[in-house]
Amino acid sequence: MKAFHQAVTEWAAGGSGTPARELAVRLRVRSAVLLEGLSDVAAVDALAERRGRDLAAEGVCVVSMGGAMNVGRYARLLGPAGLGLRLTGLCDERERRYYDRALEPADGPGSGTVFVCVADLEDEFIRALGVARVEQVVREAGEWQPWQTFARQPAQQDRPPHRRLRRFLGTKAGRKIRYGRLLTEAAYDTGCVPAPLEGLFAQL
Repeated sequence: MKAFHQAVTEWAAGGSGTPARELAVRLRVRSAVLLEGLSDVAAVDALAERRGRDLAAEGVCVVSMGGAMNVGRYARLLGPAGLGLRLTGLCDERERRYYDRALEPADGPGSGTVFVCVADLEDEFIRALGVARVEQVVREAGEWQPWQTFARQPAQQDRPPHRRLRRFLGTKAGRKIRYGRLLTEAAYDTGCVPAPLEGLFAQL
């Protein structure tokens, strides 16, 4: 499935679609999950693992598109007009218009369902888990001191605690990806997986 994802990425960048078509048949790919970036992929992968699901074996490809504005291109390649896969996706509210245009009803290009986070997936986790539990995850990840230093910055003083946390998660390269997994695991273990992520899995 990694090879299929790579083939799709190269196809979306202007390469040949032949490798993706051949792999789709060989792997019996039936569905694609269109995600904005790698932190969302980390969350989906972590929840699949916690639930004992092998999405690749089920014919589900989880696609990181490198931004929501690319969803139209991926929907054309993978949806009814392309490989004929069933499409679904997860996006932020501010990016919903791109998904809505790409994943239209049955006569449109994508024919899929999108699940929407109010701000982003990190915000959904913070609201579902609560600030105290997310801070515990940060502590367990060995980042308590960086978080405290960040929270004391003058620019953060007027922000509510949940917004400070959300901002912290996006301040260092790779941090959102790491916490995509850690927060998903915490949410699963406490029975409070955010509704958009829960809805997405119900469609897979």
